[in-house]
Amino acid sequence: MNPSQAQNISDKICKIVVATTAAGALMLAVGCTSDKPREYGRQRPPVGDLDSRDRGLQSADVVQASDSMAMDLLALPELNASRERWTIVVTGVQNRTVTARQSLDVFIIRLKSNLAKQGRGRVQLIENRDQFRDLQNRELEQERDDFGQGPGKPAPGPKGIQPDFGLYCVARDLPNRGTNYYQFEFTLTDMNTREIVWTNSYEVRVAN
Repeated sequence: MNPSQAQNISDKICKIVVATTAAGALMLAVGCTSDKPREYGRQRPPVGDLDSRDRGLQSADVVQASDSMAMDLLALPELNASRERWTIVVTGVQNRTVTARQSLDVFIIRLKSNLAKQGRGRVQLIENRDQFRDLQNRELEQERDDFGQGPGKPAPGPKGIQPDFGLYCVARDLPNRGTNYYQFEFTLTDMNTREIVWTNSYEVRVAN
């Protein structure tokens, strides 16, 4: 084999090595890129999906309950026929489950957010009275006392709009050995007449 043939063979080997290395690097890069969405999906699963690793109530229940209740409430014929916006104050979730160890307000908080987004022009949400007064006491300027010292009594603030309706939820459950049945009863009450103008329930049975 002459030197020219040996050089040609050496050049071909180098090209094969370079091509193989480049292909391997490309496959490695593609593999890492394809793994990123999978890893992100594992660490940040959609809130509307059930997770086999969890037990009991899950975020999917919060999403399903609040979406369903908002759709049903905003479809009320009385609401859509009204010429004026309904003013609604949200009072929270009364946890009457057997254990009652955790707050379940997340259910009605998400419903409140849905009503704010989807009920524009028809629904006006009103701040809870205690929260409203606390905000006034902390944020409004306070008057000085008769000797120019302070702080004195809070400066008189506006009383605010009186709500027409109160929205609340009562959570109950029926635990058993293998499962637990939950019922979330949402109610909208007329603040002037005490009439229940709307009520609906979200029900779910979960594994313990």
